[in-house]
Amino acid sequence: MPANIVVPEVGESIVDARVAKWLRKEGDVVSAGDPLVELETDKIDLEVGAPQAGVLSRIDRRDGADVKVGEVLGVIDEAKAGAAQSTPAAAAKEQPAAQPSTGDSNGGGAQTASGARTPRATPTAKKAAEQQGVDLAQVRGSGDAGRVMRRDVEQAAGVSRPGEPEAQRAKPAPPVSEAPRRPAGDRTEERVRMSKRRATIAKRLVEAQQTAAMLTTFNEVDMSAVMALRERHKQSFKEKHGVGLGIASFFVKAAIGALRDFPRLNAEIQGDEMVLKHYYDIGVAVGASEGLVVPVLRDAERMNFSEIEKQIREFAKRAEDGTLSLADLKGGTFTITNGGVFGSLLSTPIINPPQVGILGLHKIQERPMGVNGQVVLRPMMYVALTYDHRIVDGAEAVRFLVRVKELVEDPGALLLD
Repeated sequence: MPANIVVPEVGESIVDARVAKWLRKEGDVVSAGDPLVELETDKIDLEVGAPQAGVLSRIDRRDGADVKVGEVLGVIDEAKAGAAQSTPAAAAKEQPAAQPSTGDSNGGGAQTASGARTPRATPTAKKAAEQQGVDLAQVRGSGDAGRVMRRDVEQAAGVSRPGEPEAQRAKPAPPVSEAPRRPAGDRTEERVRMSKRRATIAKRLVEAQQTAAMLTTFNEVDMSAVMALRERHKQSFKEKHGVGLGIASFFVKAAIGALRDFPRLNAEIQGDEMVLKHYYDIGVAVGASEGLVVPVLRDAERMNFSEIEKQIREFAKRAEDGTLSLADLKGGTFTITNGGVFGSLLSTPIINPPQVGILGLHKIQERPMGVNGQVVLRPMMYVALTYDHRIVDGAEAVRFLVRVKELVEDPGALLLD
């Protein structure tokens, strides 16, 4: 009998999705569990598999359609057993019908015109392969279960990544001829639909500005002590922990110290009540090709410097590869964002609701400063705190940021806090 293909429940915060791409067409014979369609949500990408063996008799929601959880995407009709077993897909190992892939876009793989099977690949890997002209069937995947990641495509195309050892870089691709200049007076335009994630980001940013009484206060931090400490210990730290000592861990530790002193910045508003949280799940904003995401350091107060640095680097890698899970992104009591990695000198970050505070970091720049009656050059960073004035007073916000400044300028105090 017919079986509906429906949008699965992924998480309590996800109620809608967008049909990114159908992997099968009407009339195709499939086995139970074969990947049928890719869905795109504001947090993760996922595949929906066939609920039973049969024929994909009807597609109700085409590529690009916005859909709700539980909505019917199409119909599978039972087929003769012999027909179902005659397809290559039928021989594949069965898997759950609606399994979030956190970035897998090809599932068991599709066949190319030559008959070669395309391997499992993340959405960013597919996009990179298209841009670089790389055949995914010829790329060896380094992800889970042989999944092709973006880095695998870039290596195959000869594109080096920052920090990659020279010996591991593939042979550079041949130079591409410069695109012809457009004729004078040619005023072309391009209309591109926003991805589900980008559209959700836009919606939530506007909602944050409409619902919270946001104000931003600024200060500046002398990074001399942190930079000197990093210089003294960077080699031994990396040898011991296998990761570099960045500035992020210092600010995570400093933020937690300041949140302990000013707990209303680690709270949220529910109705006419303030929910003060006595744990510290710190969101760390990381940029990815599909937009900014904020994975969360759970119980960050229990983490040491190396654990924080390792987790942040892992988040950044998985954000770019499209393999962050819903659990990585849920919750958070306070957020830190660093526009300095893109060269920003000063900005006003927007709160990530229902949180009531966000700390913005910026570019470190040498500036002349008055120290003990002398004008000296010091590596300075502007920091910004945006807060919800409904729950946090201005004086409280200023003192919070001063406490962050004090802790970072005296990093030894972070160990005693």
